[in-house]
Amino acid sequence: MFKYLKNDLPASIVVFFVALPLCLGIALASGAPLFSGLIAGIIGGIVVGSISGSQIGVSGPAAGLAAIVLVAINSLGYENFLVAVVIGGAIQLVFGLLRLGIIGYYFPSSVIKGMLTGIGIIIILKEIPYFFGMDKDPQGDFAFLQVDGENTITELLKAINALISGNVNLGATAIALISMGILILWSNVLSKKGKIFQLVQGPLVAVVIGIIFFILAKDSIFNLTADHLVSVPVPENFDSFLGQFSFPNFKVLGNVEVWITGFTIALVASLETLLCVEATDKLDPHKNVTPTNRELLAQGTGNIISGLIGGLPITQVIVRSSANIQSGGRTKLSAIIHGFLLLISVIVIPKLLNMIPLSVLAAILFIVGFKLAKPSTFKQMFSLGWKQWLPFIVTILGIVLTDLLRGIGLGLVVGIVIILIKSFQNSHFLHKEGEDVDDGKIKMTLAEEVTFFNKGAILKELDRIPSDSFLELDVRKTRYLDHDIIEILEDFAFKANERNIDIKLVSERGTVRNPDSYIEFFKLNKL
Repeated sequence: MFKYLKNDLPASIVVFFVALPLCLGIALASGAPLFSGLIAGIIGGIVVGSISGSQIGVSGPAAGLAAIVLVAINSLGYENFLVAVVIGGAIQLVFGLLRLGIIGYYFPSSVIKGMLTGIGIIIILKEIPYFFGMDKDPQGDFAFLQVDGENTITELLKAINALISGNVNLGATAIALISMGILILWSNVLSKKGKIFQLVQGPLVAVVIGIIFFILAKDSIFNLTADHLVSVPVPENFDSFLGQFSFPNFKVLGNVEVWITGFTIALVASLETLLCVEATDKLDPHKNVTPTNRELLAQGTGNIISGLIGGLPITQVIVRSSANIQSGGRTKLSAIIHGFLLLISVIVIPKLLNMIPLSVLAAILFIVGFKLAKPSTFKQMFSLGWKQWLPFIVTILGIVLTDLLRGIGLGLVVGIVIILIKSFQNSHFLHKEGEDVDDGKIKMTLAEEVTFFNKGAILKELDRIPSDSFLELDVRKTRYLDHDIIEILEDFAFKANERNIDIKLVSERGTVRNPDSYIEFFKLNKL
């Protein structure tokens, strides 16, 4: 785990600065004590990070649960709500033991990519007001409708009107522009000049410059007031620090509403985690595969502990995970260190953290959002045809105009309808011919139609193939091969090379050994 410390340490610092305002903002949006968001972030990093099998996923409080948590706290009271969090964690442990982690594989690739792109667009839209020091709403409120009655579009229009009229906070705008310049310069130029610029990441430099700017700009036209800065609870002494923890009231265990809330938290948190796992595995340049059942066990353990000491529910979260990947994180050590950084910071340097301008963090998240929603992604999905493009764009619009789960649900419905149309035209099944023999030769024949519904079965078959084998993959009968399956084969080819597995593809157009691109091969065969 310490092999890639030089990669994980700087990445953990970036994730820490991204996670800090999100933990506080999600707690505020959830109607919970601010410290509860930090507890969830700390537990998500240290506990879940240690147990999870994900190398690059980062867990913590999630904006997707904010609405559920807000209603539950108002209805039950905070101490009673914590019992529901503990129950939700226990139910997640049951989900993991029942091996329900495979559910995540039944979401098509176009929907997952739409989710990533949609979240990237939301991050960009949400951070523009912060960039100019305009939005005072809680950081991390990623729903379309916000807690103050505004929505994403009206907040954006207010920021644009303020920009046109010159009614922006000069200090917030100035340090945001400086931070953006530092981040772009560091990423595109300095990181290629020497190892020191790879070890010390641009976001850390931007944060340090932001603190210096705040100190120097006092009593000037660039002065930043408290509502433009990070807000971390500052305990007066050790007793007041301990007083920030809350504990569940287990006397309400017989309350049916508490159990319903616990099951709702378990279901939504598990689904959001599994979708994030699928998404981060696709973003991972090293093609690590996260064991989903183990992830449910890790999340369940984290939620039990978080609920016991007053924290919010935890899920794996895409914003922090993608920031980790883009910052060069390689192993789970990055997530664990970020959890310890959160813990140390709230104990040792809360006053220093409260000097960080929100507009600096907005600049960092703006870059993260752009990398998730690159224009090239739209071009790529459009080139794959309407069967990939339609679920992709519907998912994006659904997430941007409603919320994360509704957007994913809309994209999934569209994807299922497309599959049903194709299934009406062709039957589909998957079977394997022959078993392992002494010479290590294995033959797998794909059916006439193979869709994302077959992802789990194909992954299972491919994972069973031993090293030093010969795999013959026969697609002569196949008339439709989903892009998701092609991506699985691309990823398997990467791992097959390391495991010395020789692959022969047999099609109507001929036979090829270990093709450079499976996507191009199947395009040639018009599958």
